[in-house]
Amino acid sequence: MNKFILLFLFLFSSLSAIEKDDAGREALYNSLDPFSLSQQISFYQLYPDSTQGERAIKTVWELLYPNHTVDLPKDIQLPMLDLQAIISLITRQGHQPTTILTSEQLDFIEQLTAHLPHRQLKGHQVWTREEVLELPPEEIDIARGLLLYEQEQTHDQIRQYEVMLDLMALQILRRLPPFPSPLDKVREINRLVFLEMGFRFPPHSLYAKDVDLYTFLPSVLDGRQGVCLGVSIIYLCLAQRLSLDLEIITPPGHIYIRHNDGETITNIETTARGINMPCETYLGINTRKLQLRNQKEVIGMAFFNQAAVYWGREEHAMAVKLYEKARLFIPDDPLIKMFLGFNYLFLGKKSEGKNLLKSLRGYLDDTSVSPDGMVDDYLTGRVNEDGLKAIFQHVDSTRESIIEKQETLKKILTRYPKFRAGIMQLATTWMQLGRSKEALALLERHHQLDPHDATVEYYLAILSMQRIDYNKAWNHLKNSEKIAAERDHYPVALRSLRQSIRQSSPEP
Repeated sequence: MNKFILLFLFLFSSLSAIEKDDAGREALYNSLDPFSLSQQISFYQLYPDSTQGERAIKTVWELLYPNHTVDLPKDIQLPMLDLQAIISLITRQGHQPTTILTSEQLDFIEQLTAHLPHRQLKGHQVWTREEVLELPPEEIDIARGLLLYEQEQTHDQIRQYEVMLDLMALQILRRLPPFPSPLDKVREINRLVFLEMGFRFPPHSLYAKDVDLYTFLPSVLDGRQGVCLGVSIIYLCLAQRLSLDLEIITPPGHIYIRHNDGETITNIETTARGINMPCETYLGINTRKLQLRNQKEVIGMAFFNQAAVYWGREEHAMAVKLYEKARLFIPDDPLIKMFLGFNYLFLGKKSEGKNLLKSLRGYLDDTSVSPDGMVDDYLTGRVNEDGLKAIFQHVDSTRESIIEKQETLKKILTRYPKFRAGIMQLATTWMQLGRSKEALALLERHHQLDPHDATVEYYLAILSMQRIDYNKAWNHLKNSEKIAAERDHYPVALRSLRQSIRQSSPEP
């Protein structure tokens, strides 16, 4: 349960007992977190006329405005800033509506937060999308850039969300020691975002259909739920307000952030409350290296996520529009080019689609071990547009959806038996259904077509071991190891599999 709710329950349950008991109020006041706006404001609202209430509102003022030079009046008030509005901005639950502040209130908070370092970025001075595009990555204000691009927002609506981030940064700053280290800042961001404000990763059933709602900055701030990119964006916005340098890393299908001081890397996994995961966790059989992104590319990735939603709805024209927006910020990204090319094909614009895909023919990026064969298979006539569509057909946790995709793939492979991605996907559906024999046969078929796919060889080794065919297991494992080693990659998964096979059968 949210700490704010717990506090209120405690306060109200104790109210009758201590209402006239100054010693009881003093004890309750002393139990408050001195750096928590929500607790101090809550106490003040319950006991505004008590000496403890006066101390609480003084603490609120000092939290909001730690560098004030004017002596506080005896009857301290914040006339331009509704106390309930502060509570709502910082402590409300995700299902509760956001309080809309007036222009005067926004002005007031912006004065309190004028010292935050992101105000010095050139990106904080711009108010048009064209100006954002012209900025170098290091001058991008991530919040301003996203709020200008993601949705149609009025000037005051943009300020509203920026003020929310500013107040969050103030909360963090007041908890930091006098000369905080980067890891001090990471610790306090984690505390506020994940423990106090309760940002969470949404259930798969929700984000699979509306990933953009859990990516875009306004909806993530409003709903307190976000996918890896959505919460990482919140984290990056706060880091810019705290002079915290973070790196942005994108393994396939994921994003996380980290602090790197040149000697020690501290990973921040925003889908797991900011814990420090080992770097090898993000590497796989086919992922040999992690890709580093910059602040400008983060804006493009938000459009990349949104495009996936429209692709899933088969609204390919909108998907194309969004991939083109993403290219404004990440012009040379091969995955964006490939997905944009596919969606042009699905719209019947074969010339545009093929031109993009031809630029990727035979391409192997520096982060991968084996190349993706879909582009080559399409350009050589091993599959058509329907086959490409089948690869991206959505599957949920139900058996029915797996079987539906399986039947689609079977029809495609009847016509295009050498479509490697189709064979791999069909094998995957059989593994999901626990049918290893059928999966093994398909993967062996893939091996005959292409013996240079490290992931396929890895799965062949596992399935062969399960069927107690240790000679085949060793052969496929060594083949996978050889392919990976040629790219200077020695993944944990292959080392673990080698140990597992060795326990049952000595190496030939």
